[in-house]
Amino acid sequence: MKQYVLSMQQPDGAPPPPEILDPIMRDLGAVEQEMRDAGVWVFSGALQSPSQARVVRMREGEPFTTDGPYAEGKEHIGGFTIIQAPDLDAALEWARKLAGAVALLPIEVREFQGSV
Repeated sequence: MKQYVLSMQQPDGAPPPPEILDPIMRDLGAVEQEMRDAGVWVFSGALQSPSQARVVRMREGEPFTTDGPYAEGKEHIGGFTIIQAPDLDAALEWARKLAGAVALLPIEVREFQGSV
């Protein structure tokens, strides 16, 4: 089986109000449960806002840390799910289900290098 990361891209800014967010989270939970039941789910998680990020890089042979995200933008990865699937078509089908659960947010699908 190959492993894929399904990344949810979300806009910067405050989350939507509960009347919008609660049904999305319910539907997202249902898709995740379906993934677990199907045996494809490996791991998933939501990320803190980009303002909480730190970037570590080497400068003159020493690690140097800066506040904020590596890349500034109007969107960021809000969360991700790692699945095992036989091929890209199967991974895309799960991404379609996630996209349906999170309404208008795009889901990026990428295979891990070296997946068997």
